Amino acid sequence: MMVIKSDWNNQPTFKMIPLTKDCPYLECIYDSQSKVLALIGLTRKNVFHMMPKLDDNGDVVPRKMRSEGSKAHKEERRTIETFQEYYLMDADDISAFVNLFAINPDAADAYLAPVV
Repeated sequence: MMVIKSDWNNQPTFKMIPLTKDCPYLECIYDSQSKVLALIGLTRKNVFHMMPKLDDNGDVVPRKMRSEGSKAHKEERRTIETFQEYYLMDADDISAFVNLFAINPDAADAYLAPVV
């Protein structure tokens, strides 16, 4: 993987992108505010999400009666295929991961320095 400069939540950070097809991760994103490295793996899984209910035209179906705190549209539970995510929160684990997987781990040092 290669470390690249990026922005996350309007903050400068780094991402890691795969360089070969056999890499087990699609992307890694470091959140400099929460000091977490999010890893998006290749493994796919089915998860349930509440999604807006759509009519035959693809428009969101509004609720006829709205209770306090509820959304203005109807929702339904749907199965969606997503990629497995992993989160590294320990500074030593993050540094070890970057050093193990990145071809240019020094590029992440400026973002990890306040953490370590």
